[in-house]
Amino acid sequence: MTVKTDNYLMCINGEWVGDELGTLNVTNPANGEIVGTVPNGGEKEADLAVAAAHDAFASWSELTAHDRAGYLQKLNQLMLEHQEELAQIMTIEMGKPIKESRGEVNYAASFIEWFAEEGKRIYGETIPTHKDGKRLQVWKKPVGVVAAITPWNFPAAMLTRKMGPALAAGCTVVMKPSGESPLTAVKLMELCEKAGFPKGVVNLVTGSSSKIAGAIMANDKVRKITFTGSTEVGKVLIRQSADQVKNLSLELGGHAPLVVLDDADVDLAVKGAVASKFRNAGQTCICANRIYVQEGVYDAFNDKLAKAVEALKVGDGTDETVDVGPLINQDGLDKVSRHMQDAVSKGANVVTGGEPVTDGKGVFYQPTVVKDVDESMVVMQEETFGPVAPVQKITSDEEAAKLANDTPYGLAAYVFTENVARGTKLIEKLDFGIVGWNDGAPSAPQVPFGGMKESGIGREGGHEGIDAFIESQYVSIGME
Repeated sequence: MTVKTDNYLMCINGEWVGDELGTLNVTNPANGEIVGTVPNGGEKEADLAVAAAHDAFASWSELTAHDRAGYLQKLNQLMLEHQEELAQIMTIEMGKPIKESRGEVNYAASFIEWFAEEGKRIYGETIPTHKDGKRLQVWKKPVGVVAAITPWNFPAAMLTRKMGPALAAGCTVVMKPSGESPLTAVKLMELCEKAGFPKGVVNLVTGSSSKIAGAIMANDKVRKITFTGSTEVGKVLIRQSADQVKNLSLELGGHAPLVVLDDADVDLAVKGAVASKFRNAGQTCICANRIYVQEGVYDAFNDKLAKAVEALKVGDGTDETVDVGPLINQDGLDKVSRHMQDAVSKGANVVTGGEPVTDGKGVFYQPTVVKDVDESMVVMQEETFGPVAPVQKITSDEEAAKLANDTPYGLAAYVFTENVARGTKLIEKLDFGIVGWNDGAPSAPQVPFGGMKESGIGREGGHEGIDAFIESQYVSIGME
């Protein structure tokens, strides 16, 4: 199908605006071609979007949960009907293989579907009174205007995982997508319009991240910030939120360990490692960044992992047969190269891959397995965000837990063992918000997604996902 590659606009209060502003180019990392432009908005546009959301809040929040669900159900239907267009846009703007892009559209729509129903289950409470003549109740109210700031690597799902519960709860939303991949968000905004959302309920601003985020953080009409991105930026938002005590949900960096014990099904562990590590070219917050394999299966695991990785096809994501697309930009490629150079200089051995792909205009790195790594290497200390699987030998369950937890991050971890007792005991020691046990793909709309330690605050998805957008109001009623 043909995807338009012209000038896109942003949407504020039901109007498509920004054609008078300067533009930002959106580049396909597979070939370096410009695939579209978006307005380079700033403080003024952010304030206008917040004002529109604030004005729309009263009427939107007063709708019944069933009425709000109707809008979300229509949006879910439209996303599925436009799956191919959304997927094609996603692939050309950030490189994700088209098979994965289609999967992300389904995943993104599932959050809209889930929270359309979950919004009907926001229950208050009646509490037994402590004295005659009183009735004690807890009412649930939407928190207010929500600003959703999202990253480039999942341009559909990261938005719907935030806007779905916010809208279902009765909040209004200002969306700020990444400048690297804003075109998917523009298409989602078009579908919101087709779904009939009233003006101002959903708004989209594009442009300077620092200027727009600064204006959002300074605007007292914004009561909730929901952000997915780096821990460094998350810490800045925490500091900026202090003056107004803004409500924050933060899904931040990860550095996921994957542990393979000696009683694991090695074939299953390899399958899980490939699914986790090489999805989106390793550019996910929950992908396996550190692989710890017990010595009894170390050699067999490396051999089988290398064969599986060598079978992966690298290339332009629009090719139906491609498994691994490009990195998002040259900085991403340079980081992967630095990590690999450091590892090799300190004694690691490349099993397969280990080099950038230099033929062509895109920013590609070979899917890589590197063994004999240790904790002195940068690849085991920092999130690589690329298609590199570093494998370290371990001797015991205790060592696995110690090394896995030796990080300030606590988003996701993976454990492969066929022994229920060993798996249970090991997972109980792991300080991670998400654990895949014999499972390399644990994400789903009905489960809580989020991390411990410096990996964030709060949970998205599941019944917990809507709590972040609700305030509890205690009401004591005198009946005498």
